[in-house]
Amino acid sequence: MSSSQAIRTVVFDMDGVLIDAKEWHYEALNSALELFGYRISLEDHLSRFDGLPTKRKLETLSIEVGLPPQLHKMINNIKQERTLRIAAQYCFPKPNLLTILTYLKNEDYRIGLATNSIRQTTEAMMRYSGLWHFFDSVLTNEDVGQPKPNPEIYLKSCQALGSNPFETLVFEDNHHGIDAAKLAGCQVFEVVDPNSLFLDEVLERLGR
Repeated sequence: MSSSQAIRTVVFDMDGVLIDAKEWHYEALNSALELFGYRISLEDHLSRFDGLPTKRKLETLSIEVGLPPQLHKMINNIKQERTLRIAAQYCFPKPNLLTILTYLKNEDYRIGLATNSIRQTTEAMMRYSGLWHFFDSVLTNEDVGQPKPNPEIYLKSCQALGSNPFETLVFEDNHHGIDAAKLAGCQVFEVVDPNSLFLDEVLERLGR
């Protein structure tokens, strides 16, 4: 039996896989940071920070450029509010993703979501995108002790979905998430962006 034939469960990352939100997070965080005289460059965002929780980004900035830790909570709150504002404006259902998730649901695959975003943002984006009702399990960075690249969230997703990592296909777009999925023992489908993911590629990987 091939590895693709053994797949019984699929788990999706959110940002960069189901939601094209990389620039949203970058803009929202810098909007909050600039109120206090700080900024993350686009190069650093794409190469180092993309896919990490905001909390981890702020901790790194405190170490590297002296961002006062007492500002973390305020900046985080401002960033989340501005992310939701952007999502409300630009997040909408994508036919290619609705097609994939409808197929998976109809074929009785167990479907999970595992994201480094917080639950409030996750639920809002999934509802705006019309995808919330497809998921049998949703885990965010608030549900684990260590976010990606730690494998905890994927191990917990497999447990919640009643599957083993080796029979789970994870859809990821950045190296933090890919590393987490591989460390958990899952199979990985590397996604370029939400607009490039189509059913025929998924069917091929599933052996259908």
